[in-house]
Amino acid sequence: MPERGILFLAVPDRAVAETAIRMAAMSPPPGLAFVHLSGALGLDALAALRPHAIGSFHPLQSFPTPRPPSAFRGITVGVDASTPGLRRRLAALARQVGARPRHLGDSQRVVYHAAAVFASNYVDVVIAEAVRLLTQIGWKQDEATRALLPLVEGAVAGIRKRGAVAALTGPVRRGDAETVKRHLEAVDNGDLYRMLALVALEIAKKAGLDPAAARRTRRALTRNVAATRRRGRR
Repeated sequence: MPERGILFLAVPDRAVAETAIRMAAMSPPPGLAFVHLSGALGLDALAALRPHAIGSFHPLQSFPTPRPPSAFRGITVGVDASTPGLRRRLAALARQVGARPRHLGDSQRVVYHAAAVFASNYVDVVIAEAVRLLTQIGWKQDEATRALLPLVEGAVAGIRKRGAVAALTGPVRRGDAETVKRHLEAVDNGDLYRMLALVALEIAKKAGLDPAAARRTRRALTRNVAATRRRGRR
């Protein structure tokens, strides 16, 4: 039976399956399709509503507060559905709001959503850490944020123009092992710095960092860890 209408379940991930069960108990009319907005959940979260058509529609955008329709322009929307007809309707809806639809199967969803967390939530976390470091040397939180935001925006602009690999800058990209070493000695979040720097080092190598410089930088990043492990075995 063709879908007559679409009901979107705009609820937290933890409530999707329970909401689907409750709605199924209400005997919804034939032809009504049900779609969740989760980036991580597959179609099985709506299994209670079968044989109705079920689907997913996930805007790859953050909505911490209500935003105007223009927030959809140019973004990607992950779509999937249990029927070809519903999938076409969801893709058409994405285009109507100015977005680009992208089919997203159940086996891809968790990695897709993890990527979104890295690109959005963890960017916020890293900036918060940068702000915190500046407050430790006497900056006010608001002035630290104001000072850092142009740097963040410049990094995003570089990625947009050249891609993430070519846009990488900084001491790891230059193979400046001594600066990296001084950073680790000075900051109180050395484990986080080291973890991110090791990832950055792999990107720097892809970008053309000299192998000898890469080795020196890796030694600077791992020297203290090795010493700590040796002390722990005594």
